[in-house]
Amino acid sequence: MTAIATLILAAGRASRMRGRDKLLEPVDGTPLLARICAAAKHSAETTYVTLPTPDHPRAAVIRDHCLGARPVYVPDADEGMAASIRAGIGALSRAYDAVMILPADMPELTASDLAQVVAQSNSTPDQILRATSADGTFGHPVVFPRRYFAALSQLTGDQGARAILREAQHQGAVICPVPLPDQHALTDLDTPEAWAAWRQARKSPPTG
Repeated sequence: MTAIATLILAAGRASRMRGRDKLLEPVDGTPLLARICAAAKHSAETTYVTLPTPDHPRAAVIRDHCLGARPVYVPDADEGMAASIRAGIGALSRAYDAVMILPADMPELTASDLAQVVAQSNSTPDQILRATSADGTFGHPVVFPRRYFAALSQLTGDQGARAILREAQHQGAVICPVPLPDQHALTDLDTPEAWAAWRQARKSPPTG
């Protein structure tokens, strides 16, 4: 059994939301950040959540809604996603064999989706795993075995772990796809317009 931790990246500025915080947007009556933490809770041993500061409203969501989640504060969060990944990897116990990394702004990811990724990690513990949409397009979450932790802890900039994925493929590593339903692995909502369109689509009955 692979000892796997979940790392939820929630320290970004959400600057494209024009004053709103996408991670506090309600989804079925629950803040998005609380929803994704609840999904993760049932999948991996421990959930770590990167946050900008202890007094940020997102930190209150973690305290009030996400029992057992471990906050990781990122003082240099303005650098971009790499700062969150570095901080999160630095907070992990040495007991973990792998980490499942996912952005917090993905409202369609479910507990079942994350459990499917973790189950695949238990079957292929030495491979990088990457969730895909139903049509095979790579998305999130991504699982990295421990041998990549050092590289993850040295990332810089706002490209996340893409450079590590490219280098792994260049060296012949297999990126194992984990298909999830529909667009679950791809849907992220960064603007008020995207949120409005997504909510409208959820209300509309399927056609055809």
